[in-house]
Amino acid sequence: LAEGRAWYSKELTMVLCLLQAAAGILCYVGAYVFITYDDYDHFFEDVYTLIPAVIIIAVGTLLFIIGLIGCCATIRESRCGLATFVIILLLVFITEVVVVVLGYIYRAKVEDEVDHSIRKVYNGYNGTNPDAASRAIDYVQRQLRCCGIHNYSDWENTVWFKQTKNNSVPLSCCKAALSNCTGSLTHPMDLYSEGCEALVVKKLQEIMMYVIWAALAFAAIQLLGMLCACIVLCRRSRDPAYELLIAGGTYA
Repeated sequence: LAEGRAWYSKELTMVLCLLQAAAGILCYVGAYVFITYDDYDHFFEDVYTLIPAVIIIAVGTLLFIIGLIGCCATIRESRCGLATFVIILLLVFITEVVVVVLGYIYRAKVEDEVDHSIRKVYNGYNGTNPDAASRAIDYVQRQLRCCGIHNYSDWENTVWFKQTKNNSVPLSCCKAALSNCTGSLTHPMDLYSEGCEALVVKKLQEIMMYVIWAALAFAAIQLLGMLCACIVLCRRSRDPAYELLIAGGTYA
């Protein structure tokens, strides 16, 4: 019995180490979502999309604390501590299931949200005295190598294009390899041909998938942790003194 309990305790300790590592990775994923969202927040007005990221950071922090509780309970072989560990881990597991569901819901809403806001952002572009939204457009066009909403011709319908009257698009539309590009529409081969809307949607959906996959992966680790803890609890519930009495022995 002692050897079996020691083996399961060892397995549980390994799982606890995985939980501690998972806590750090979950916090990293959540922080990555926040940082990336900051670059695209002008194209996405629904701040509730950050809810999965907030939850996953909270879960990561909680996992770290849970790992410490589990370690202490395992070392001391405390039934009460292990039971608390299992209950909290179950609650966190349910929370991660909620994260996955919310992730899929908001991932489906990304395209509608971007389509609703991107035209307004482009129409408010100011290349002379760029504000935060204008800088965000230039950043996205350079980063994603795109131009306009669907293609570079979309710039012709913007207020900025009509005011400048120079038949050119922002320099951020110029291909990175070209140093003499002026953004003129008379040289369309110098410009990125793909529109930004589809690429922004794709990027934001990828970010949401990181959250979903991270939650699923660590939910599996938590299931393993709960299984090991439950086995240790069951082993602990079998009192060695009781087994000695069954065998006809004595217990001093």
